Amino acid sequence: MLSSFSPLDTNTPIWLQISAVAAWVSLILLISALVSRFVKPDPEIIRKIVHIGTGNVILLAWWLNIPASVGIVASIIASSVTLLSYRFPILPGINSVGRKSLGTFFYALSIGVLVACFWYLQKPHFAALGILIMAWGDGLAALIGQRFGKNKYVMFGAQKSWEGSLAMLLASYIVCVLIFLGVQGNIWQTWVLSLAVAVFATVLEAFSFLGIDNLTVSLGSAGLAFLLTQLLVNG
Repeated sequence: MLSSFSPLDTNTPIWLQISAVAAWVSLILLISALVSRFVKPDPEIIRKIVHIGTGNVILLAWWLNIPASVGIVASIIASSVTLLSYRFPILPGINSVGRKSLGTFFYALSIGVLVACFWYLQKPHFAALGILIMAWGDGLAALIGQRFGKNKYVMFGAQKSWEGSLAMLLASYIVCVLIFLGVQGNIWQTWVLSLAVAVFATVLEAFSFLGIDNLTVSLGSAGLAFLLTQLLVNG
């Protein structure tokens, strides 16, 4: 079936494409800075604003046909900066010095890996799926779990909540449905694949420690979605 979503067919210079992405990321950082300055929320809220907001940059990269090399280089730079920020206060609003988590590093790394894999296969929607599940699913799971999570459980020493896991499941399912509807249309596989990937992503998020879910959720979700699509849609 032909895709009902098409990236922008344009001769826009690469510098202008990169500028659009940089402008989006800058906007998210500006919003987080303003919220931090004037609202004084919990630091975790600031991190999740950045977590969710920057993840959506993959949609711009997909729509603007940004070359894979740009995404990979950006991932390498971001990964290096985040590693340094764990020792030095480079990103004080996102990482706390000494914080026992490599989540931000894994976040940047996963974007580079997914772009490298699925841009090469000319199937960027799988990269978008994995990154958006990580951004929205994992982000909302943390926020809702912390605010409304009353029913707790423990995995690998990390305390989770059933409310947070439900938020992860619903957000992941919505992301999958929207992407599959845009790419392969309203066929039965869209709904079945979305449910399978959402459940898998939720399990991966539950079995997380030291921020590793920012890597396992994105790569695992995209990989499973690709495999099931090959078996059920293209097979």
